[in-house]
Amino acid sequence: MKTVLVTGANKSIGFETTRQLLQQGYYVYLGCRDLEKGRQAVSLLQSEGFSQLEALEIDVDNIDSIKTARQTLGQKTKVLDVLVNNAGILGSMTAQTALETDISTFRQVFETNYFGVISVTQAFIDLLQAAPAPRIVNVTSGLGSLTLQNDPAWKYYLVKPSAYVSSKAALNAYTTVLAYNLRDTAFKVNAVDPGYTATDFNHHSGPGTVQEAAARVVKAATLGEDGPSGVFYSDDNNPETGISAW
Repeated sequence: MKTVLVTGANKSIGFETTRQLLQQGYYVYLGCRDLEKGRQAVSLLQSEGFSQLEALEIDVDNIDSIKTARQTLGQKTKVLDVLVNNAGILGSMTAQTALETDISTFRQVFETNYFGVISVTQAFIDLLQAAPAPRIVNVTSGLGSLTLQNDPAWKYYLVKPSAYVSSKAALNAYTTVLAYNLRDTAFKVNAVDPGYTATDFNHHSGPGTVQEAAARVVKAATLGEDGPSGVFYSDDNNPETGISAW
């Protein structure tokens, strides 16, 4: 049975991603900052008939928490087949202009959306390397496309929360470099935009459903041997091909 770690998995897209991976027969470690909330999420999924999962306490903003989570997971399994870096934050709900957004907001958002992904990936890479066909999925945003952010014809051109956009653009850059560094291995490393989804993240303002969003993440997490690596998936940015411009 293949194993998966999903960060930020106790609610919204992360929770639904966990459910869909369980439906496909994966054993899922439900990563969460608050262990009690994680256990509640596990109980809910168990009530639906799923049993191959457990909560794993991990705060991606805290390197000690990440190290402890790696040690804990290493005691349970020697192989991790899939890592889904899903945990993320928007930051301030204000306009987040480039000149007026406080630097503390930038630091907070980058800590979770960028540095957290790097820290988790580096901490768990040895378990992933032990898998025959490891997959890394970095959950990004269509707003992180620098190409589209500079296109006045793009439907989201006016949406520019500076800290969030910058963090996701940085995450996209890290994803491309990570995929390149692992190009001669069995790894598939991709960025996935789940789309503008109705969640707590945006006060349920998005038109998409968590089921649709999670399906996009799961598709990248379960890529076959012939699947691509180093791709920015976004049905929202490009409905025809599902591949977004960086």
